[in-house]
Amino acid sequence: MFDLLGLSAQHEMVYRAMLQRSDLNVAGLAEYLAVSPDQVREALDLLADLALIRLDPHGDHARVVRPQAGLMALLAKVETEVAVRQRQVEATRAAIAAIATAHDDHNQVGESRILEGIDTVRERLAELAHTARTECLSFTTGRGQSPDTIEAEGPLNQLALQRDVRIRNVYQDSFRNDPATLAHARWMASLGAQSRTTPTLPMRLVIVDRETALVPIDPDNPRRGALELHSPGVVAGLVALFEQVWRIATPFGEQIALDEHGLTPQERELLRLLAAGHTDESAARKLAISLRGVQRLMTSLTERLGAASRFQAGVHAGYRGWV
Repeated sequence: MFDLLGLSAQHEMVYRAMLQRSDLNVAGLAEYLAVSPDQVREALDLLADLALIRLDPHGDHARVVRPQAGLMALLAKVETEVAVRQRQVEATRAAIAAIATAHDDHNQVGESRILEGIDTVRERLAELAHTARTECLSFTTGRGQSPDTIEAEGPLNQLALQRDVRIRNVYQDSFRNDPATLAHARWMASLGAQSRTTPTLPMRLVIVDRETALVPIDPDNPRRGALELHSPGVVAGLVALFEQVWRIATPFGEQIALDEHGLTPQERELLRLLAAGHTDESAARKLAISLRGVQRLMTSLTERLGAASRFQAGVHAGYRGWV
């Protein structure tokens, strides 16, 4: 209980025994507590150093200082040390803020900031996780999250959720086939986060407190880094985009619903992409699935349409209102 004052459990035990049995000497305390005399002497030396007892220079007895005086004096000393430490922490915080501001100004371009490289982006996300107040919205593209990304994001998300920051994330449907991402999403849900999926996403995106947005410098290569945006108009537009996608996305844990034609959202999106002129390779990148996955989906759709070729499948799909 008194470790804050510098007393271990054993020191406290000896101190309490002395309060109860002021008549006992070192040998008596050792017998009373079932410890060795050396342990009692070590405790007495420390208690004397802390001015909680006064040793008898001519014997092996000690007198206990009134607890209200001795313990309260120790506590006052600790409180003074804590106050000094807090002032040091605040001064350090101010210095860090000044350095961070100078660094940010160096990389600032108007109301945006350039974050070069994936490591810089991750460092900035860590900062935002500590400062987020109300909400974090995000789009996560690709087939699944890498183990190092999950390991890096997990503690940060947990920290934000413990501060009642609302987290909503939209993945691509392809993530439903990745066991590690599914496990991560379930763990996040157990902490209060919400996740949904949709066939395609326009880009990676993070929005914090509807004030700060991170978008990739190159949507096709997120490892190049990100742009940090603060313009209220731009951020509001990205929030509106997120909310539009969120409304039509399917919550994790729910079966993906089929439309009136029996199509999954991924199948319908594939037909739309191919009708718009995308190749199988391009459609695979958009859907974050393999080329073989696209070909399997297309074979299934062609058979269901009763078509003899992909061209004929496109005609039939248009005729039936599938695209």
